[in-house]
Amino acid sequence: MLYVVAALVLLGLVCLLNLLLTVGILRRMRAQPTAQAEPPFALRPGSAVGEFAVTTTDGEPLTLASLEGTVAFFSADCAACHETLPDFLAYARAQGRDNVFAIFGGDEPETVRALAEVAHVVTAELDGGPVAAAFRNTWTPALYVVSGGKVVATAGRVRELPVPAGR
Repeated sequence: MLYVVAALVLLGLVCLLNLLLTVGILRRMRAQPTAQAEPPFALRPGSAVGEFAVTTTDGEPLTLASLEGTVAFFSADCAACHETLPDFLAYARAQGRDNVFAIFGGDEPETVRALAEVAHVVTAELDGGPVAAAFRNTWTPALYVVSGGKVVATAGRVRELPVPAGR
C-alpha cells in the first residue's frame, strides 16, 4: 500500500510540474508579438518579369516592354482587395495614370471602372491570366513596382510600397 501512495504522490507532482511548464509556455507565447503573414511573392526585388502580351480595357496593347511603374493584382472574390482598393485608388491618382497598371481577376464592372480612372486595367480570369503568369503571382492583393523589366519592390498593402523620389 505504501508503494501505491508513493506512486500517486509522484504522479501528482509530475502533473503539477507539467501544468506549471504549460502555463509558462503559454505566457511566453502571448508576450511575443504576432507576425503578419507576408504574401508569397515568387518574384522578389531584382527578379526579371516574364514576357506577356495583353490588351487593356481601353484597347491598348500592354507588354513587358511597355510596363514601367506600379502593377497591382486584385480579384473580385478577395475581401482584402476590396479593403485595399480605396488606398490604391488614392495612390494611383498621386502617381499618374501612365505609371499604374491594375490586373483585375473576375467580373465586377464597377470596380473595373473605378480602376480605369486611375490606371491601365487588364481584366482576366480569377487566375490573373498571362500577366499573373509572367509575374508568377498567385496572391491578391499583390503590388509590384517594375522598372526595366525587373521587380524593384513588392508589397501586400499600399502603405508598404516605396514612395517614389520627388513625390
